[in-house]
Amino acid sequence: MKRIHLHLVSDSTGETLEMIAKAALAQFENTDVVRHFWPMVRSRQHLDRIVPELTANPGLVLYTLVNVETRRRLEEHCRHISLPAVPVLDQVTEALEAALGQEAHGRPGRQHLMDEAYFRRVDAIQFTIAHDDGIAHEDWEEADILLAGVSRSSKTPTSIYLANRGYKVANIPLVVESPPPAKLFELKNPLVVGLTSSPERLVQIRRNRLLTLGEQTTTDYVDNERVQAEVTMARRMFADRGWPVIDVTRRSIEETAAAVIRLLGERERNGGDRGFEGVKAI
Repeated sequence: MKRIHLHLVSDSTGETLEMIAKAALAQFENTDVVRHFWPMVRSRQHLDRIVPELTANPGLVLYTLVNVETRRRLEEHCRHISLPAVPVLDQVTEALEAALGQEAHGRPGRQHLMDEAYFRRVDAIQFTIAHDDGIAHEDWEEADILLAGVSRSSKTPTSIYLANRGYKVANIPLVVESPPPAKLFELKNPLVVGLTSSPERLVQIRRNRLLTLGEQTTTDYVDNERVQAEVTMARRMFADRGWPVIDVTRRSIEETAAAVIRLLGERERNGGDRGFEGVKAI
């Protein structure tokens, strides 16, 4: 297994750089990657303080620095110690400059400005947390998206991920013995999406959940026939209402969220039509 030191140098929070590095590393197997994270590098003095670490742990440097002087100094240091340094956003920025006919602003952390989008995202996160697991159903009409599904079908993590993208999301667990509030079937504004999974996968996830809680794993909660009945009930409800369905069995949270966003875009392109009759699990 090959070991590599990966230095991530950013003049902002480094969130974008981390996501790019993570996405690229996912394409490789049998690697031992030691990450060195250097956020908020906005001065020559700060940069000079991390150079000894680059020298002591040679590897690959990925950076997002907009200040010309700071960039140049980092590149000089890397050349001096023979380290490859990659400005990961340069090609995208240059392509956008050409397409838009204007020069990019060299302002660190510009994507994190406290603008209208920022406050919309904060509101979405607060709304989503307050409407998790069927709570406050009287406010569901204010949501952009409502996720419905049986227990452990990734409703909450998907909701939080979507909230971070600026969508107000509510979610509700579907339980055989406890019908959902009538409000669920009267909603006009939110896109209601059903999340489903294979019974086998649900049983596995639920067993692991009980183990982490130190509880016994012989309850109805993990009974195969019982879980199958839950999934069948949920699927029947989705079909009866014409709600789009996403099968999360082999999907990551990011992939599920992307599918939800795509459905929302389709509805908007159709002029806000809520009908998804005939849509199968995707």
